[in-house]
Amino acid sequence: MALAYNINTPGDLRRLPLSSLPGFCEELRAYLIDQISLNGGHFSSSLGVVELTVALHYVFNTPVDKLIWDVGHQAYPHKLITGRRPLFHTNRKQGGISGFPCIEESVFDAFGTGHSSTSISAILGMACAARYRNENERQHIAVIGDGAITAGLAFEGLNNAGFEQANMLIILNDNNMSIDANTGALQNYLTELTTGKKYNALKLHIKNLLSLMKQQDKWPFARIRQLEKIIKTSFLSYSNLFEALNIRYFGPVDGHDIEKLTGLLEKIKHIPGPKLLHCVTVKGKGFQHAMIDTPSWHATGKFDKLTGVRCKDAPGNKMNTFQEVFGKTLTTLARKNKRIIAITPAMLSGSALTAMKQEMADRVFDVGITEQHAVTFSAGLAADGLIPFCTIYSTFLQRAYDQVIHDVALQKLNVIFCIDRAGVVGADGPTHHGAFDISFLRCIPNIIGASPMDLEDFRNLLYTAQDKQEKGPFAIRYPKGTGIDNDSNGVFRKLEIGRGRRIKDGNNIAVLSLGPVGQYVKEAYEELAAEQIEVAHYDLRFFKPLDEKLLHAVFQKFAIVITIEDGCIAGGVGSGVMEFMVDHGYSSVLKRLGLPDTFATQGTQQQLHEIYGYDKNTLVALIRELHGSFAMTGNTGNILPAF
Repeated sequence: MALAYNINTPGDLRRLPLSSLPGFCEELRAYLIDQISLNGGHFSSSLGVVELTVALHYVFNTPVDKLIWDVGHQAYPHKLITGRRPLFHTNRKQGGISGFPCIEESVFDAFGTGHSSTSISAILGMACAARYRNENERQHIAVIGDGAITAGLAFEGLNNAGFEQANMLIILNDNNMSIDANTGALQNYLTELTTGKKYNALKLHIKNLLSLMKQQDKWPFARIRQLEKIIKTSFLSYSNLFEALNIRYFGPVDGHDIEKLTGLLEKIKHIPGPKLLHCVTVKGKGFQHAMIDTPSWHATGKFDKLTGVRCKDAPGNKMNTFQEVFGKTLTTLARKNKRIIAITPAMLSGSALTAMKQEMADRVFDVGITEQHAVTFSAGLAADGLIPFCTIYSTFLQRAYDQVIHDVALQKLNVIFCIDRAGVVGADGPTHHGAFDISFLRCIPNIIGASPMDLEDFRNLLYTAQDKQEKGPFAIRYPKGTGIDNDSNGVFRKLEIGRGRRIKDGNNIAVLSLGPVGQYVKEAYEELAAEQIEVAHYDLRFFKPLDEKLLHAVFQKFAIVITIEDGCIAGGVGSGVMEFMVDHGYSSVLKRLGLPDTFATQGTQQQLHEIYGYDKNTLVALIRELHGSFAMTGNTGNILPAF
């Protein structure tokens, strides 16, 4: 590991002879495996780009030359080379370095990329900025995966890049995977580019022919370019997409041949205008288990690096994740209701739809990293009488906000949005927290919004959504997390839309919860019972519409009301309760718990709940404080409306 430990900057790397780079790559890959086996993290993507990362930093003058990684899952080798190796053990931990490129973390991170398909637009912006300032020597490189390039934003960037003709290089990292296997026509196209027999045979023939000509360097450039275009466009079954967009295409090239990569990059960087280098890599390279079962090794916890056996949590109660319950429940419902269709934008395994896909392949659509398309595709299914369950992570639903409003809610189409990873998600940090969905959905007409407190309630909400009579979308938000699974053996109960429930009665303080953070309320009132503090607990269940009958009863009885939710306070369900209180003239003291007006950092979910003040201990302390202050005034019981 001598080289890996002595290379702390790209400057150190560039002082190495070219012949030592293969050895350095092997050391770097081994170091990655060691560290991630001990600490967990995104795994197979980074293993697949070790040689590409080294070649880019060896050839280009980063950070003067701008380099963007898309998506940031693959940026671990980049972080190790750019001065963050001593901190790498803190990766994705509270107070540690981010698992994604982050502008605030390093000058080498030219652009933050936690969401996919942004790199081409961003690097084009930087290239145009350099052109505007006459910084003609600066280079601009975007590394984008073959999964990320399928998104509409990437196509918009490609189209504009071909028009602007700014100096930029797009590296297409083609490993035939995103998290799950890639889908779509573009993936088939890229496969054709790399495997077309006529193309590769002619390419080899031309290469051999030129190598025999001693004066090939005197060939007119225009003739060489013309021959290149003939090869690229005439011997595939269809024309080269990138060349048609006026972007020079090079490749495909072996993304693990470090010497060939560095040589090719050195030549390409002197060619002006937009260029695309097609690199073929192997996701998980160097770790056999990740190469065989790529989806499950996209991200991992701790594991034995020799056997590939993952470290398991301590034994205890039977715990299922919300994702597992979702996948099993939807499959059960789909067996009974032939109108149910599942849609996911490239999160088939993450959202636990793999088993349903295997059982009923024609009813599960993985549409790739295309959230906008996923929503409008679902709208089309609903408009034609089917019941689409559009399953999207909360953070990614932000990318399809216009489609939710215009294509679904406005037309009152029965799309069921299953909003996965709602609330703080933990180690993935601010780019992936599902903080905003309650706020941005509450203001949309015609939509129903709910969040289950437990797994049984989750099953019943899924059942209710596919059996409702009301027209319009139904959104169910649920966290990345587990719960005790009291399996109902397939027996479902239809819930009344917009109705909450009283979990526990009390006389001093009322706590209104939404979603699984209601479990904190149960723990809190059990602790406070010994202190003779009577806490009433209400599970709102729905954030739109709110249960006004329940709220009237609460505000007519309690002088102190607390709301708690796993989402941003601004515009959240607590804001909805506050609006109700003001609109109806109540004058209770209302305290709202949830995420403050900041982008939440990374850490475990429990740590983040504690940091931002909506965990059990914070709730207990707040109830004690409020009860104590009101006890001094003798006003902790019933109150009447102010007018």
